Amino acid sequence: MSATHHRTIGLGYIAISVVAVIFGTILSLLMRLHLSWPAWPLPIHGLILPEEYLALVTMHGTIMLFFVLTVAPQSGFGNLILPAQIGSQSMAFPRLNAASMWLTAIALATLLAAFFVPQGAPISGWTAYPPLSASSLAGPGQGAGMDLWLAAIALFAVASTASAINTLTTIVKLRGDGMTWQRLPLTVWGWFTAALLSVIAFSVLLAALAMLFCDRHLHTGFFLPAQDLINATLLQHHGDGSPLLWLHLFWFFGHPEVYIAILPGMGLTSMVLANFARRRVFAYRLMIATTLLIGFLGILVWGHHMFVAGLNPFAGSAFAISTMAIALPAAAKVLSWLATIWRSRPQFTTPMLFALGFVSLFITGGLTGPILAQPILDEYLHNTFFVVAHFHLIMAMAGVFGLLCATYYWFPLIFHRQLSERLGKGHFWLTIFGAYSTFLPMHLTGLAGEPRQYAQLNGIPGPATSLLAATTPLQLHITVSALFLACAQLPFLYNLIATMLSPATSPKNPWSATTMEWSPPGPWALEPEPSKTYRGPCDYADDGLTFTPQWQPGATPNPPPE
Repeated sequence: MSATHHRTIGLGYIAISVVAVIFGTILSLLMRLHLSWPAWPLPIHGLILPEEYLALVTMHGTIMLFFVLTVAPQSGFGNLILPAQIGSQSMAFPRLNAASMWLTAIALATLLAAFFVPQGAPISGWTAYPPLSASSLAGPGQGAGMDLWLAAIALFAVASTASAINTLTTIVKLRGDGMTWQRLPLTVWGWFTAALLSVIAFSVLLAALAMLFCDRHLHTGFFLPAQDLINATLLQHHGDGSPLLWLHLFWFFGHPEVYIAILPGMGLTSMVLANFARRRVFAYRLMIATTLLIGFLGILVWGHHMFVAGLNPFAGSAFAISTMAIALPAAAKVLSWLATIWRSRPQFTTPMLFALGFVSLFITGGLTGPILAQPILDEYLHNTFFVVAHFHLIMAMAGVFGLLCATYYWFPLIFHRQLSERLGKGHFWLTIFGAYSTFLPMHLTGLAGEPRQYAQLNGIPGPATSLLAATTPLQLHITVSALFLACAQLPFLYNLIATMLSPATSPKNPWSATTMEWSPPGPWALEPEPSKTYRGPCDYADDGLTFTPQWQPGATPNPPPE
């Protein structure tokens, strides 16, 4: 395959995410170890200083959100699977596609380089709030490290926007013969909606990054007032800006980013549940509409991140209502998933288990969303570990389960080998136990008042000492569970290596799937032939045994009602 082939580029994106997830996981474990044993010196390094802990928080969040949860589902599996699913032989702009992948790799290398510059990595958090992020005087890491952070995320924003334009053009222009909009698999609708959000959100983020860079080096005042006192130094700025402007711009990107990460997993879950339940997706057209509606409402709810920032109360009420409104299409998706498998005889393969795990985590994490959508409750819970628990369940863990589901499901298609089901099922049970054991207790520590981004929870003067001391047993439990969750990935790693070293013996369609990427020979052959689509996906008969793939002509066993 050439360097501009979409499969080569997709595997390149996956490799970038693998590197990123290794670094991000190590940083998270260092954070947990420090919170539980703050006086424990690391071998060779020694004690983790408060500013080093803040650097760990900043870099962990940045790496995992951008280079894992965004890159892998949207750009990685999107490039690997999307063209085949729509009956196309390539992406629309192969050279632009390759340039986006290499730009993403350069962005990750630039970000990791922040660890090796004088004073180290930035400490302003992955949200980079001014004034901490706007001046090198704000603390260690806010000089060259912060500049590298800005450069890395700017490169990532350019690469993601270009990749999203490529995805949109491919879906709109390169659908194969017979692949109408209503015949698109729900995975494609997830990629389509996420790409729409990416074009809008990353463009705004890029503008905000440019403005912050100007504040840092050109003495502008987009996010800073005319005068600002930082570390006993009075700074003069041209203009009278406000840090609230950064919050508006950043969170206008930040909340759509949640759905950029999760929508492809939603689409895949719908298709995998239908595949292994041998059922049509319940309310298929409604599922398309809810995907688009979630994307639309996701742009309108950014202000719920700013309830304690001094918003007008009427604006707070508007954002609270819009946030609760987005629960309606999300609930419709959950009901469709449950109705699809209701009273079926599902095949509990490894992909099916991870799809069910996605549903479980999505429900569990989503239940705390309406709580945080209430301004009066958010005033107490804001910036506590309750929020950390919420977004790690609904975005991080659900997103990871979507990625693992995709890996087990499409591995035979990509590598012509099938991962061990025995090891895969063991991997699932260990991972879901570790996920819940790690992140459910964080709700309790957050309700007890444990703040985020504090390098040390003991030794705080006043009544906070006794309050946070009560969470010490839970802190130890969370740390041990996090180590268990990391170790639970070792069977998966062994499964990957052992399978890749084995001969290619997997059948061409081991799951009896109906979507176009499994068509023989289809776009995955060495000399691909044009593919024609005759029907929608998941065309199963009522007996759960008979099915007609999208590429097979002929009558539908039990035509769905129009």
